[in-house]
Amino acid sequence: MSSLPGPTRREFLVQCATAAGVLLCSGSKPLFGANRGPDLHFPNQPRERIAIASYPFRNFIAGEDNKSSHPLDLKDFAAHVIDKYNINKIEPWTGHFPSTDPKYLDQFRAALGKAKGMVVNIAVDGEHSPYALDRSEREQAVAFSKRWIDAAAAISSPSVRTNIPPAKDSKPDLNRTTESLRRVVEYAETKHVVVNLENDNPVSEDPFFLIQIIKKVDSPWLHALPDFGNTLFDLARTFGFAKAHGYKGYFSMEFDSPGDPYSGTKELIDKTVRYLS
Repeated sequence: MSSLPGPTRREFLVQCATAAGVLLCSGSKPLFGANRGPDLHFPNQPRERIAIASYPFRNFIAGEDNKSSHPLDLKDFAAHVIDKYNINKIEPWTGHFPSTDPKYLDQFRAALGKAKGMVVNIAVDGEHSPYALDRSEREQAVAFSKRWIDAAAAISSPSVRTNIPPAKDSKPDLNRTTESLRRVVEYAETKHVVVNLENDNPVSEDPFFLIQIIKKVDSPWLHALPDFGNTLFDLARTFGFAKAHGYKGYFSMEFDSPGDPYSGTKELIDKTVRYLS
């Protein structure tokens, strides 16, 4: 969760609430609403509206950040989360996928089904900027996002959060970003996958900039994923904004502070249930 100025936070939440969204509580983040494009349906019970991000557990999941002697494969993360928290929804990070080939994605989907879990969003982090002056880099950014949209469709994830990395040769550029993301969003629509933008990088993903992009692309398949709860703030008031603007989607727990991610995530879950009740 991030501490945005009041008007900015409200407008950003509106962009999420009137669409398909995920709210990230980094606390937590909202993940979807409903509008004229995607046909999405959400649960009403507070606990059913919570998803667990895999990123905070990177030391325990197989991958380059793993520090465990018995790392968890990402396909088993949903079952692990259900066992630990009685939450059956997850938000996997692209860095935790050992592969996106059809065989692994089939295994992933089978494991989800066996655990009775579901993916509500994929956190997609690439390295190429959609607003770079270098056209080839922009093409790589678009191709990377499309690859993960295909993966989302394969595992029945209703959305992806695609990042906007800074460019080495340019400051943030609205026109080039819009051109790139419009192509991504048009492709996502053919796969029935929503694209979310998150206020993460303070330069390339400034909330004002993201709002401009969303308005200019003007598609029901592109929405905001407000990241909040990263610093001292009024949590009850922030959840109040989501309620006031009719946000009906998911909230993703992403504990990313020093300390045990298991206990930190439980605390976030407890607070989220309380404020959604």
